[in-house]
Amino acid sequence: MEPILQVRDLSHIYSAGTPFEHTAMEHISFSLHRGEFVGVIGHTGSGKSTLIQHLNGLLQPTAGEVLFDGRDIWSDKGFTRQIRFKVGLVFQYPEYQLFEETVYKDIAFGPKNMGLEEKEIDRRVREAARFVGIDDKSLEKSPFDLSGGQKRRVAIAGVIAMEPDVLILDEPTAGLDPEGRDGILENIRSYQQAKNATIMMVSHSMEEVARLTDRLLVMNHGQVAMDGSPREVFQQSQALLDMGLDIPVVTRVFLRLHELGPSVDTSVYSVEQAVAALKIWKGGVPYA
Repeated sequence: MEPILQVRDLSHIYSAGTPFEHTAMEHISFSLHRGEFVGVIGHTGSGKSTLIQHLNGLLQPTAGEVLFDGRDIWSDKGFTRQIRFKVGLVFQYPEYQLFEETVYKDIAFGPKNMGLEEKEIDRRVREAARFVGIDDKSLEKSPFDLSGGQKRRVAIAGVIAMEPDVLILDEPTAGLDPEGRDGILENIRSYQQAKNATIMMVSHSMEEVARLTDRLLVMNHGQVAMDGSPREVFQQSQALLDMGLDIPVVTRVFLRLHELGPSVDTSVYSVEQAVAALKIWKGGVPYA
């Protein structure tokens, strides 16, 4: 299957040619396929935010290219504009970007900019609201009267209403309580499954990416240091720790168990895997 998004030898230099020149990322290449759920992890300053802003044309590469369905997103201005509807980007703390009088109008803002008819806009607004758990009654409320978690849902719905093929989220659960975090993640997963959309999620929570994603990109000093399944990435726990990253708590537990003698699988990264591993390992029998 052809990738929906391809990043080829991408580099970005801020303030090039000035005393403030800074290379944010260099020589990055990877592909995203339809229906994938990809996590992006990395320490602060590793290039995560710079990378995702290239994927829908908010930043133009210093070198390299981004292809959508095989076409360079900067091939012409009209296509670059289309990409911002096809590749939806939800910034960190998106609730601070709410501005309309009602929740309905805020969610409808993107579809209106797409030039859609009112009937289609209405369908998209109501469907997006349902995806994020906003009921019809709340659509006529002011977004500023909602709780922090509800505001976050409205902001995400505003991007979902454009029905992007690729949905990119920068720390979508930052600052939320556990119930709010779980709800938002369920909303994102529901959208992915219903639309077979590609999801890319930047997160500092190893538990979140371990539980939800099919694949992880690990950013380090402006480059992709690892690209693999959660199991493949968390097998390299010491390398992640050396980069200043965390690892799932359950992985730490199994690493410590291994240090104490039991021959357990140190690539375990979820509670379910841990339970299965402990059932298999009995009385010193190596985990298979």
